[in-house]
Amino acid sequence: MLNQLRLDHANMARLLHVLQLKQKTLAQGERPNFQLMREVVDYILSYMDGFAAPLERVCVERLQTQAPEHIALTEQMANDYRELKPRLLRLSNDIDMVLMDNIIPMDRFADDLKDYLEAHRAYLRHEREGLFPLIDEHFSEEDMEELRQALPEGAEKELERLQDAYPELYAELRGADVPVV
Repeated sequence: MLNQLRLDHANMARLLHVLQLKQKTLAQGERPNFQLMREVVDYILSYMDGFAAPLERVCVERLQTQAPEHIALTEQMANDYRELKPRLLRLSNDIDMVLMDNIIPMDRFADDLKDYLEAHRAYLRHEREGLFPLIDEHFSEEDMEELRQALPEGAEKELERLQDAYPELYAELRGADVPVV
């Protein structure tokens, strides 16, 4: 189960890397592929609602009882993760505006995207350096089974869904390295 969480972490890093490349294109004054950005943002929002929320609940609850000395870390991580969604929704709305040929200030959009990427990468670092070691240390086999049960049905098929629903994104991810965050 921890390997699955680490794989999800690596896949999220790839998605953020795709967005970072588009942000760099924007910063250079060029027009990125907004449709691909739409796919990435939609996928991350779907992941946050469908996967991250149930897993976060189980992890935080379990760590609060198993490792109460780390409650500040788990609460901070939960808050940090919840703060990502409004930022991402704002980016999503801005992408919609661009795709509908409405004019928005691209410098503000590029800055918002950069800020979101930095915040999400910081969260992933805390996950890798703080949360995963705590899970490894404090979770029993029963706890790991509860995590497995918290996953939505068919979670292992998510990559296939990605390939079908977001072919351009899947093609981009297939060749992407896992960036260090």
